[in-house]
Amino acid sequence: MTLTLTYQAETSVPVEIEGLTPTWARDKSLAEIGQFEIFHGNQKLPLGEMFKLAGEASDLRFDFHGDLSGVHWIGAQMSEGQIHIHGPGGRHIGSEMSGGEIIVAGDAGGWVGAEMHGGLIHVQGNAGHLVGAAYRGSPKGMTGGTILVDGDVGNEVGLTMRRGMIAIGGRAGDMLGFNMIAGTVLVFGECGIRPGAGMRRGTLGLLGPDSPPMLPSFRYACTAQPQVMPMMLNHLRSQGFAIDDSRFNGSYDIYNGDLVALGKGEIFVAHAGAA
Repeated sequence: MTLTLTYQAETSVPVEIEGLTPTWARDKSLAEIGQFEIFHGNQKLPLGEMFKLAGEASDLRFDFHGDLSGVHWIGAQMSEGQIHIHGPGGRHIGSEMSGGEIIVAGDAGGWVGAEMHGGLIHVQGNAGHLVGAAYRGSPKGMTGGTILVDGDVGNEVGLTMRRGMIAIGGRAGDMLGFNMIAGTVLVFGECGIRPGAGMRRGTLGLLGPDSPPMLPSFRYACTAQPQVMPMMLNHLRSQGFAIDDSRFNGSYDIYNGDLVALGKGEIFVAHAGAA
């Protein structure tokens, strides 16, 4: 039976529930789960003071209900199970998670999947800045797993990303793939300025209209229909990401760079008229 957590607080002060994972809760009673220590600003409180709990956690599934846009670190460090957020969620959703699945039926704040190691996060609305990114001062961001955002995202998506895949259905902000080490980021809407700045390896796909100008430290290689693109699109479709059939036969202008770094990255830009 699913553990249902209904948010009942009315506060503008951030609430943090880091460490509340399906693995931790699986053998706990409702009373024990209700005593889990959370933060309301700098004040420690039991979970039960802000959430109404029902069901039980043995099947490793959480269902969150309510406006959780001010509740942060949902699913952080989870390693298995499922979390369904029925509405908006706050910052750091799935941060450092290594397995399992998080579905957000609404918008999410910044730092979705920051330093994620594995699993799947699917945000069915918009997300903030720094999706799949490294925290400030960390040498690596996302190292595995998949992040899907159906809507728009902010700046610095995939900052210092090492492995994994990020797909954005809408628009992305500036500095996409900044200092990227490896991995894949695909954007199906418009993209902001300076994509791929400082990237060493990896793949960026700018598949929407009106792509920004490439930095001068990238070099045009060719226009082609790379076989890897349909493979990546099929993988995303299998994960529940909506992709139009016309995408599978597109041509791309391929650029290599960033030559101020290692320079072995690639950017696929939808060829004019192909997006």
